[in-house]
Amino acid sequence: MTVSDVTPRLDPEPGELRVHWNSPLSGQQKASGKYGTGQFDLDQIVEFAQEADELGVDSLLMGIGAHMPDPLPVLGALVRETERVKFLLAYRPGLLSPTLFAQVVNTISWMSDGRISLNLVAGTSPAEQAGYGDFLAHDERYARSNEFLDILHRFWRGETPLSYDGTHHRLENAHIGLGYKGGGRPEIYISGASEVAQRTAVDHGDCWLRYGDTPEGLAEAAKPVLAQGRRVGTRMHVLARETREEALAALAELMGDPDEEHRERIADAVAASDSVAVATSFRLAGSADGDWLSPMLYSGAVAYRGGPALCVVGSHEEVAAYLYAYKAAGISEFIFSGWPTRDEMRIFYTRVLPLLRRLEREGADRVAAAAATRL
Repeated sequence: MTVSDVTPRLDPEPGELRVHWNSPLSGQQKASGKYGTGQFDLDQIVEFAQEADELGVDSLLMGIGAHMPDPLPVLGALVRETERVKFLLAYRPGLLSPTLFAQVVNTISWMSDGRISLNLVAGTSPAEQAGYGDFLAHDERYARSNEFLDILHRFWRGETPLSYDGTHHRLENAHIGLGYKGGGRPEIYISGASEVAQRTAVDHGDCWLRYGDTPEGLAEAAKPVLAQGRRVGTRMHVLARETREEALAALAELMGDPDEEHRERIADAVAASDSVAVATSFRLAGSADGDWLSPMLYSGAVAYRGGPALCVVGSHEEVAAYLYAYKAAGISEFIFSGWPTRDEMRIFYTRVLPLLRRLEREGADRVAAAAATRL
């Protein structure tokens, strides 16, 4: 299928779910396989982004990690090859100074006509952070993130030259000549499952992101963030087919012939991690009954792919209905992935999203009708 073969975009109306997709920088093609490290095909990534542009993907998550290409130069290339899709840049405070990072983001805002948002993460692996020269513990990384975000907000409010005397950052008369296009700032997503991550999202972000759970589980976790006026999103996988039987058959194929050495490496990384999000996702997967947290939520790939691999599995109609239940739980945004991710993205946006939009609009009509009867 070529980009020209895809169906028209289904942009959300106000109040409808926003649906993002993960860009395939890690190169993983199977749910139970290793990452495709050591190579990078820019042309393939460009084609992926162009199809996402046509399909109506809200944003593409540009992930970060030592096992994949750095997202910043890739993002700079992709904004020139696309027109509407936004890019959600994952980055870790501490890798760049806040002044330089603000310069980079501001520059991309002009290159892309504002099609950039930020997913700031504090890091999940002390070993990987140490490889970048960062030896702070979990809560200290979040303390640095708060200072980093405080500085960014000050720049975007126009405080320049800016001096700042914090525990982790010190600036003297910092000046940025190029502001964010339009005079605003990018949307800010904060990832994590810890209380300090939630506080950072409330204090400095627009949306709190965490790995998946059942609608009931996320509803409980989201309460304190929603109560303070922030949005809540989740990152998961999805596998949808014409029938549930076809979806289960596809899942069995994807999980076939698993790479057990890769699973063991992931287990070792989890044991060494200080991330509450990572620990929570693996504990959740371990509590599943036969690798299913619910009849729709498969956890068996988490051992090979980590927290984002919790997967909604079913027919197009079943998946749409299950995702609609998350909206009632307070979730307003999804970041999805698939195996292989481009094929699943096409299936989702052409077959599942129209059904989900119909459920949302029918629900809005019911609410409006009920309100009218009370007048």
